[in-house]
Formats: sequence, C-alpha cells, structure tokens
Amino acid sequence: MKKMIYILTLVLSVLSCNYEEPTSFSEEALNDTFLALDGSEVTLKSILEKHKGKKIVIDIWASWCGDCIVGMPKVKALQSEYKDVAYLFFSLDRGEEPWKRGIKRYDVVGEHYYLPKGKKSAFGDFVSIGWIPRYMVIDGASEIVVFDVIEADDEKLIKALKN
Repeated sequence: MKKMIYILTLVLSVLSCNYEEPTSFSEEALNDTFLALDGSEVTLKSILEKHKGKKIVIDIWASWCGDCIVGMPKVKALQSEYKDVAYLFFSLDRGEEPWKRGIKRYDVVGEHYYLPKGKKSAFGDFVSIGWIPRYMVIDGASEIVVFDVIEADDEKLIKALKN
C-alpha cells in the first residue's frame, strides 16, 4: 500500500509541475452565454469588457453550496477592503429562482450572472470547476492572475489585489 501511495504521489507531482494556469480566457469561454438578473443573455466577453482596466474578482458559487455560504463573510471583507475592484458572482444554481433567492437570502452584493449550462458550459469546461466556491482574479490588463483558489482569503488572491 505504501508503494502505491508513493507512486501516486510521484505521478501527481510530475503532472502538476507541467500544468500551467491560463492567463487569458479561450474564445469559447469568452463567447459563452450567461444570464443577467434582468433575464438578458450576455457573453463573458461583454461582462469583462464592462470592467476593462479594473481588477475583477470572479466568485463561482451556488446558493445550495455550504462552503460558498460559509465563505461569504470573507468575500464581504474583501469588498470592504478592496472597494475599487469589480465583484462578479457566477452562479451554478440549479435554476433561476433558487439563484435569485440565494442572492437575497445571503445578501450577496456585486454583479450577478447565472450559468444555465453550469459546469457543462464552455466557461465551466475552460475553468474545470472541481469545487466551489472558486475564486479568480483578472487584472487591469484583462489577464487572469489568479485562476483557481477556493478561499476568499487565500494568500495568492490577496497578493493579486494588492498589486
């Protein structure tokens, strides 16, 4: 058993060393369609262009996700400290009504978008959502500087917001 664990650890470490996190979204992800709160369809590209030149925190969440709800106070702390950042909330809820109820119930402040196809969307495929909450940071030059963290107080996320 120890030998098997050793081999698995070795293989995972080799694979993870070769993995480079993307610094820009794929065309497919940029053209993916989200729903805005008013029911209109918008592309990721149009959402990001709206905030061109600003830092952006993307919070991928769902109202049914316990870890997402537990993490909300950390997100609110970020919003309090980094007021010049745009906060985008991308929901993986199982429907529009639960998504909208969750925003109100948990007093989630920011811009809200719903992914009708969830993880099976082009955006979901691009970011390989394995766990939520999932946080990303886009810098003022529209580059992804934090691709995958699961805590809103993660050191990489904070460092990206300070720079």
